[in-house]
Formats: sequence, C-alpha cells, structure tokens
Amino acid sequence: MTGRSDFSDFSDFSDFSAFVAPPPSGEPRAAEVDAASACLDRFTAAFNASDTSGMDAELHFPHVMLSGAQRLEWAEPGRHPHDFFEKLKATGWALTRYEKKEPVLVANDKVHFVVTYTRRDAAGAVLSTHVNLWIVLRIDGRWGIALRSY
Repeated sequence: MTGRSDFSDFSDFSDFSAFVAPPPSGEPRAAEVDAASACLDRFTAAFNASDTSGMDAELHFPHVMLSGAQRLEWAEPGRHPHDFFEKLKATGWALTRYEKKEPVLVANDKVHFVVTYTRRDAAGAVLSTHVNLWIVLRIDGRWGIALRSY
C-alpha cells in the first residue's frame, strides 16, 4: 500500500501474488503499533468530545464499516448523522474508554487491532462492552482508520 493515496480500487494492481504475500517475518514493529495506536486514541478523544470533525480527521476515506454482512462506505468526511451524539447521550452515555487495543497483524503501513472498549455513564458504570476489528493504515505518511468491523 506504500505510495497509494487511495485504497478503494485495486483493479490496476498487476501482481496479485505480491499483494497477498505475507508480511516479512520478525518482531512486531513497535513504532508502527505506537503510531497507529495514537491514531485510535485521538479518534476516541474526539469521540468523547462529540467532535465529528476531529473523528473524521483520524479516518481515511473512503471509510468502510462492516456490521454483520452489511457494509457502509463513506466516500468523504462529514457523514456522521447530525443527531448521532444526541441519541448516544440519551442512552446515558458519557464517555468511551479502551479496555484493550491488541495488534493482531502488523506491517510497515498497517496495523489490525482487536479493540475492546466500553461505553460508560457519567458515574463510570459500564453501559456496554464492544469487541471490534479496526484497521489503521499509513497512507501518504498519515495514519488513519480505514476500516471498522462491528
């Protein structure tokens, strides 16, 4: 993916064998994990501040979300529903906290995380726990969340 500014179309990718080849073996790349993890932290800080623009700043577009067999793709920033946080707060939500961010696949320009987070009320009580797969890519030198699977 190095050097590509768009991850949505691989129809021009001439060497599929290289595309699906396993990443080089070796120790996990701590710098990549740290940078990708920091992207997740910035995203959640913006989420907790109800800042959709800040959240968008940590995403790559097109941005893909999977839920079961359903796929949602946002071509550009600004796609969060205008009442998203209003509805979330109506459930008692006050903040989201990562309980665990486990890198399960690390390469030069991508990190797949199994992310466990909780949604909590103002007193800190857990309202719900979520375990998801999030993929963070470095495109044109910038780390951003490319895919979230719920």
